[in-house]
Amino acid sequence: MKIDIQIVNDIDTTKVYQQLSHPESGGICVFIGSVRNTTQNKKVEALDFETYEKMAIKEMQVIAEEAIRKWKLNKVILHHAHGKKEVEDPVVMVGASSAHRDACFEACRYLIDTLKERVPIWKKEFFTNKTVWVSAHP
Repeated sequence: MKIDIQIVNDIDTTKVYQQLSHPESGGICVFIGSVRNTTQNKKVEALDFETYEKMAIKEMQVIAEEAIRKWKLNKVILHHAHGKKEVEDPVVMVGASSAHRDACFEACRYLIDTLKERVPIWKKEFFTNKTVWVSAHP
């Protein structure tokens, strides 16, 4: 499979090398986004992600195809979690493999930045005394 797109309950980071490995790839790049414990000097306890899954998968497919055409990638993954996640939990993982490192570095940056711009996934932040929906495009 050249493209692996998933909206999942939990991100499994242990299989990423196997998912991106390809005999023609000399480089593999991965970005994993996780829940951090502070934002704007406020203590974060958790995040909750909601998505319109059918639309999210469709847009993630378009983004992956754009990246493959632009950088001649061998494999691409885009995985995003939904539901409530605790501090340090992985919530998004994107990756690319290609013959050379420059292509997979650039593609990986494009995949995460474009996913955050275009894919309908919403985030709620849980602080000690309140919850707040935040913009998908910080």
